[in-house]
Amino acid sequence: MSRMTRKMFKGGEYLIAEVAKEDVFTPEDFSDEQKQFAETAEQFTRNEVVPQAERLDHQDFELMVGLLKKAGELGLLMVDGPEEYGGLELDKATSMLVTEKIAPYSGYLTAYSGQTGIGTLPLVYFGTKKQKEKYLGKLLTGEWLAAYCLTEPNSGSDALGAKTTARLSEDGKYYFLNGTKQFITNGGFADLFTIFAKIDGKHFTAFLVERAFEGVATGQEEKKMGLKGSSTTPVILEDVKVPVENLLGEIGKGHKIAFNVLNVGRFKLGAGIVGSAKTAFLEGVKYANLRKQFGVSIGSFGAIKEKIADMATTIFAAESLIYRLAGLLDHRLSSIPKDVSNYSEAYLRGIEEYALECAIAKVFCSEMLDFVVDEVVQIHGGYGFVQEYPAERFYRDARINRIFEGTNEINRILIPRILLKRAKAGEIPLEREMAQANETIRKRSFATPDRSVCLGEERALLKNLKSLFLLVTGAAVRKFLERIQEEQEVLMALADMAIQIFALESAVVRAEKLTAKGPSDRNEGLAKATVKIFAFLAGETVGTAARKAVFCVSEGGNLAMVLNGIMELTRYDASGLLAAKRCLAEASLEGEKYIF
Repeated sequence: MSRMTRKMFKGGEYLIAEVAKEDVFTPEDFSDEQKQFAETAEQFTRNEVVPQAERLDHQDFELMVGLLKKAGELGLLMVDGPEEYGGLELDKATSMLVTEKIAPYSGYLTAYSGQTGIGTLPLVYFGTKKQKEKYLGKLLTGEWLAAYCLTEPNSGSDALGAKTTARLSEDGKYYFLNGTKQFITNGGFADLFTIFAKIDGKHFTAFLVERAFEGVATGQEEKKMGLKGSSTTPVILEDVKVPVENLLGEIGKGHKIAFNVLNVGRFKLGAGIVGSAKTAFLEGVKYANLRKQFGVSIGSFGAIKEKIADMATTIFAAESLIYRLAGLLDHRLSSIPKDVSNYSEAYLRGIEEYALECAIAKVFCSEMLDFVVDEVVQIHGGYGFVQEYPAERFYRDARINRIFEGTNEINRILIPRILLKRAKAGEIPLEREMAQANETIRKRSFATPDRSVCLGEERALLKNLKSLFLLVTGAAVRKFLERIQEEQEVLMALADMAIQIFALESAVVRAEKLTAKGPSDRNEGLAKATVKIFAFLAGETVGTAARKAVFCVSEGGNLAMVLNGIMELTRYDASGLLAAKRCLAEASLEGEKYIF
């Protein structure tokens, strides 16, 4: 089990609080038991899945089903399942680590996540005892495979705009479902579907639907850009007769199932993406050593070294962010007594507490992966554009992640909306902190680096970036008042600031743990170099987002004052940046691996 963080932080509280390294779970905190589960998943993927990538990419779904069932035999489908029904009920950190190790072939990762995440968790969280007894054991062993059916041809991000209907039979024993679901992962071979429909066209509700029910059909496989090894089909429902006991949750409360499961899906997707990025990075580094131009390996060129350093840096930040979030969730969930009558409800509230951070994880990690795979193709040059090398597949497979689990635009808009909603409810003292940020600008009382402590420069930058976020958010709220919720361009700029701050803080506290081991630890210098690179990148990104937002909300003399404040609050001494990049790149090239 993971070691729990010491302080219980609320969702979004990182923006107004100082976080110590002792409060954060990092990959360095994994127990031997967690590493053992990771090793099982890694060996299975390396030995059983990756060698079959070509066959899977040609849509050999019989093989895919066999590999999912083999994962079931190894216990890899049971990680999140309750012990009462044959699951292992492990912590979120372990679940994320197993997902990361499944990731080297993205088509399989997608099918696996469709089974263990959105395919199974609605039943775990909302199913009745009878429903779980009937279906859950089969799903946890892989005897049955699952799919989640929310999206429709005309309702993607607007899930509640679904047109699929459910009508109660005259004898009250069945619901008749009619409609079409679109882009359903595992659609071609799933045995059990979680399907969302509106009872009488009004009440958004979830149902457990077996493939064997009369009227269930799946359409042709989608001709996708990537993830060709995963099955993606429409699911067509024509007067499907569903027993009333297969209604999942409550009538009209399907949104609670849909949105809570999406929170889990977002951070689990982030963990898988980290694994995909490490896989792509490894191929890029190996090729940089192998490929020679002008008589030397291209890895000896500064332009290539910079790419490798920047890739390793963003992976480090994403990995730090994901496992920090896993620790937050584990700490919150471990505080809920299992013998309380409303345990499932309390458990879901615990996950929902970090909905903001889940959205951050999804956005940051998916965009990190796009950056990494693009650079890996570039390192390969023309060979990155042909299927003979895996770089081409990495590039195609990555693109969907910015659309999965809610588009990145939707998730960006959610981040400040959730924060402002919690502030209005009195859960976070945001108004007080925004006023304090204004005082910081007026008095020019910016945080200054304490150079007597390790990473003092980065700590000062973090504090100033948080003040900047509060300053700009306060200006936006004063400008638009309640209308701020609809000013999407401004919300997305605020989200970019919040995302980078969470990522930077996650990287800094992890580096503090690594450097605390002392100069004898090889990673100590590399951690400092990595954080220097990321602090420079994050500061620039936050500054750009802040200027965009300010030009949208301020004018006149106030605009000049705030722009000057942005310049001061994003100030960061990145001296030694070139040496840091070369240090990180050379260590990666020498070891031909992601070094942390």
